[in-house]
Amino acid sequence: MNVDEFDTKIRAVPDGGVTSARGFSAAGIHAGFRRNPERADFALLAAERPVSAAGVFTTNRFCAAPVTVCREHLGADGCGLVQAVAVNSGNANAATGEPGLAVARETCDIVSQMFGCEPEQVLVASTGVIGQQLDIAPFETGVPAAVEQLSPAGGAAAARAIMTTDTHPKEYAVSYESGVLEYVGCTFTVGGCVKGSGMIMPNMATMIALITTDAPVAPRTLHAVLADCVAQTFNKVTVDSDTSTNDTCIMLASGEAAPGEAPIEVGSEAYEELAYAVRVVCEGLARAVAADGEGASRLITVNVTGAPSDADADAAARSVANSPLVKTAVAGHDCNWGRIAMALGKCGVAFRQEDVSIDIMGIPVCRAGLTVPFDEDEALRRFEAPEIVISADLGAGEGAVTVWTCDLTHDYVTINGDYRT
Repeated sequence: MNVDEFDTKIRAVPDGGVTSARGFSAAGIHAGFRRNPERADFALLAAERPVSAAGVFTTNRFCAAPVTVCREHLGADGCGLVQAVAVNSGNANAATGEPGLAVARETCDIVSQMFGCEPEQVLVASTGVIGQQLDIAPFETGVPAAVEQLSPAGGAAAARAIMTTDTHPKEYAVSYESGVLEYVGCTFTVGGCVKGSGMIMPNMATMIALITTDAPVAPRTLHAVLADCVAQTFNKVTVDSDTSTNDTCIMLASGEAAPGEAPIEVGSEAYEELAYAVRVVCEGLARAVAADGEGASRLITVNVTGAPSDADADAAARSVANSPLVKTAVAGHDCNWGRIAMALGKCGVAFRQEDVSIDIMGIPVCRAGLTVPFDEDEALRRFEAPEIVISADLGAGEGAVTVWTCDLTHDYVTINGDYRT
């Protein structure tokens, strides 16, 4: 597949989100998980029947009850058939022991009864405060209420209902007309929503992400697509270097855009098309998470090239992205490349400082490991941009990676200092 040519075929869906793909409906309501009756706290995403599903979850050993239940339902391959996903905010149902597992499983039972499917064909996710027991009562009344409000137009409400410290909902969708003979005339859509603002440095995805497509995809193929795209997008986001107990990324495929057609196969041209579209959506949502980091005023993109390997490039980029000194320099509009050099030098990757080049916002600030004079006034002007790009070439190989983060402001401390109060 010619990526550049295919890129011109992809179109953003206006106001697109998790229900832009055919065959899906959603709702977002206040069910009582939060005290504020004006704030939605329960989301339901549903397909018209059990459809292909795949999930990728946190690697945190203190994983939450809903993560455990989702893994049970999807099995060792991380995929299967699912008809609905239920998500509550306000309580993480993490570190809650057997009572927490019982609530997660009972939630699946309640949802399955509403749809006439098996409990194993329901997935659950939770987000909020860790260590507090989750009551089943809001699910008992909230699930039927959400089912009543399910609609293909409900994606935006669902995206808002899963928020915690997010300042705004995060949604994105794209569509493309397949150029493959088997699917000629078929227009496929990929959409999604995500929540995440703090406790973000996933080893899989982000706090909660829901992705859908109407392309025909078998469960194992869907998991291959999702896992690869997650590794390149959500896995390259860090707000504060902390990995959540609840990280969950679920993808559903209805096949409604090509009814009766054979499923897309791994390695085919149709697979490459779909994988590219899923990556576009996941990257858009990942960037939105970084930009909305708690207290953030700027999105920071860190590009590292010239590393001995891609893994080395990743280690170097994360060292820069996670450095409080680098992040506060951006918050203070200080074009201080020495902090970037420090972060690169401590990361454990082998390179010679004499081979390193660093640019900030396109301004060369370091060449051959030495200072390059630059216009400070021009740097200040460029710091007004919503995205700050830091690029470093280590001069030690072909490894390259991009990581997204945000600056560190006083508001981060305020938000997290007051989180439970």
